Amino acid sequence: MIDGNETGGGFSLVEHPMPPQALAAPLHRHTREDEYSFVLEGRVGALLGDDVVYGEPGDLIFKPRGQWHTFWNAGAEPARILEMISPAGFEGYFEEMVDLLQQGGPPDPGALADVAARYGLEVDLASIPRLTEEYGLRFGPTVQ
Repeated sequence: MIDGNETGGGFSLVEHPMPPQALAAPLHRHTREDEYSFVLEGRVGALLGDDVVYGEPGDLIFKPRGQWHTFWNAGAEPARILEMISPAGFEGYFEEMVDLLQQGGPPDPGALADVAARYGLEVDLASIPRLTEEYGLRFGPTVQ
């Protein structure tokens, strides 16, 4: 929506739509950016370190750099968040991931790790089964 070129590198703004009961990402942490997620629609859950919080439309969820976190649609209806990422730059990660995922078939784990490393992102892929089971979620490209 708004990338760092438009803000002098101060921040970027992206929208994340999420289908019902969808885990948006594995547990992860950013080494360079803070994230501010403004809930536009639906009910959004977030694991922030050891704390679980829920946001409804109009709520803001803060995810500081260095903190392990993830988020998901905690409801039966679609959810959307508007996420401000500061400083800018991480929006490039989403662009690169779209390219990787559009190549067909499962993405190469080495390529995924390379993209994450370029953006200072640490990802705990082993967290996916626990998160999906604990919160009754689905994860992956087949989630609609």
